[in-house]
Amino acid sequence: MLRSLIRGAVAGAAGTTALNAVTYLDMAVRGRPASSSPNTSVERLSERFGIPVPGSGEQRDNRVSGLGALMGLWTGVAVGAAYGAARGLGWHPSVRTAALVTTGVAMAGSAAPMAALGVSDPRSWSVSDWVSDVLPHLAFGLVTAASYALGPPRRRH
Repeated sequence: MLRSLIRGAVAGAAGTTALNAVTYLDMAVRGRPASSSPNTSVERLSERFGIPVPGSGEQRDNRVSGLGALMGLWTGVAVGAAYGAARGLGWHPSVRTAALVTTGVAMAGSAAPMAALGVSDPRSWSVSDWVSDVLPHLAFGLVTAASYALGPPRRRH
């Protein structure tokens, strides 16, 4: 099981890299700004749990930005680890099915906390907002599932 968790976490890290690449490509092509949702999430979590982000001015802003990015990385690695755990427990879907499931789980794993914190409401998103969210998450799902599948075969003892 530990091997499956680690393999899934590594696959999730690869998937997160793909998500970031597609996001940055979209920003470059359309000239759109980075999302403020990760930073706003950090601010809301800081307020909710009474844990201030240290510093002031630009230094604090940079910490908030870094923490927002780290939350995204953590989410991707956690979703990958959960996928690895499911595989370790005997779920063996096709890469296509695994990609769709991990896409959905990753989308929920990022949108649900933001909705709970009042940062964003997916029910109010435009078509463009959905495309900006679905495509990077689909890249995440595809790369996570493919990376896991390309890893070493499970050892039988």
